[in-house]
Amino acid sequence: MKNSLYRLIVGFRRFREKYFLQEDADGSIYTRLAASGQTPKTLLIGCSDSRVDPAILTGASPGELFVVRNVANLVPPCETSDIGFHGTSSAIEFAVQNLKVENVIILGHRQCGGIRALMSRERRQNATFVSQWMMIVDEVHHHLHAAHPNADDETLCRLAEMESIQVSLRNLRSFPFVQDAIATRNMNVIGVYFDLEQGQLWHFDDVSNAFVRLPV
Repeated sequence: MKNSLYRLIVGFRRFREKYFLQEDADGSIYTRLAASGQTPKTLLIGCSDSRVDPAILTGASPGELFVVRNVANLVPPCETSDIGFHGTSSAIEFAVQNLKVENVIILGHRQCGGIRALMSRERRQNATFVSQWMMIVDEVHHHLHAAHPNADDETLCRLAEMESIQVSLRNLRSFPFVQDAIATRNMNVIGVYFDLEQGQLWHFDDVSNAFVRLPV
């Protein structure tokens, strides 16, 4: 057995000891979760990047977060559901309509590979799954290259990582059931940016229309 796989098995053993074998008067955490079902308060849409694990970043316990992860933490615009496959959209629908989450957080991050592929000045001519998916924020590529023609690649990528969160926030609000949840039960829609180089967290402020560093 390869060492990397063995490490995962050892890790699962530690997980089981913590969450299944440690009990209080009501049993283990998973005894309660299995009996009562999940009732997370927050839907978090994050990137598949292995360095940006939502539960680790937030210190969340099992059952606290309903997590959707995809390339570049994107939210597609609302489209008809009878054509194609809509994994991210269906997860958002379930979290908002069935779980009645109170918060939806879009978590972007520094050094995002999907954004780097988007911002490449010589993008691949042949369509790939990633290139097609990144078309969701294609406007970011065109806008930033036009607005900052002399910027270096790292600056462009950082700007794009933040701007793509704003596009996803707009797309999220294009879903009728999201609009309804915001209007009828004050569901929060939040954009957050994690700088994994500096260990900093930023959030998008709707009033100033800019990212503001959180004092954490």
